Amino acid sequence: MQFTTSSDGQELYCQIDAGYAPRKFVFGNIAYSIGLGGGLLGGLKSMARGEISEFSNTFNHTRHFALNRMVNQAKQVGANSVVGVQTLIMPFQACHEMIMMGTASHNPDLPPECTEDPVTSDLTCEEMWNVTRMGYMPLKLVMGTAVYSLGVIGGLMAKFKGLGRGEISELSSLIYDAREHALDIIRKEAEALGADDVLGIRTHIHELGNLIEFMAIGTAVKKHPGLTTKTDILPPQAIIRDKDTWVSNDD
Repeated sequence: MQFTTSSDGQELYCQIDAGYAPRKFVFGNIAYSIGLGGGLLGGLKSMARGEISEFSNTFNHTRHFALNRMVNQAKQVGANSVVGVQTLIMPFQACHEMIMMGTASHNPDLPPECTEDPVTSDLTCEEMWNVTRMGYMPLKLVMGTAVYSLGVIGGLMAKFKGLGRGEISELSSLIYDAREHALDIIRKEAEALGADDVLGIRTHIHELGNLIEFMAIGTAVKKHPGLTTKTDILPPQAIIRDKDTWVSNDD
């Protein structure tokens, strides 16, 4: 068996035992900018408190491009899944670059339609083993981004309050609003897929000048009859450990 993979030795064992035979290391990337029109309109809207939909829509739309490019590479090698996906975002100047990396794999127990539309997951391979053991298959890596502004007045109030001690309520409420919006995007995407649940949701907050970007990402899963692992338990060598699958270089 000849293949390339993004997994280390421990992850590879878990991946193969869960039924996902690796075929090729695949990745998708995209560099994106708000653009002049979106920047001007978004800049004007940022003077008021609330979501800047121009920015949210751009980020949500372009980030799915990276996912689609990775999936297209997987299809070229006959894979029906991309597992162990890791995501990297690198902001530079007025642009951002998003890179997704994973292992294109083939699991014969997945439904036939997965050949044309491979499933994707950012669960670690150890987590994937556990999910498979419970009879669940990944459907898609789902993402939701919300960009909010405190507004001119809210920004000034937050700065003044930052000089003292205690909660800055304006910033707290803004993050709560952005979080609920991002999670709602994920919920709707998962419902459209017919998912039973979204696992491993991770949330990330990035500061964009006077704006706050809140992103949520997770794996939509669904119960699938007959899906299980090759062995009943993992050997001691395959120690389950927490591992980040999302890396953001903000510095």
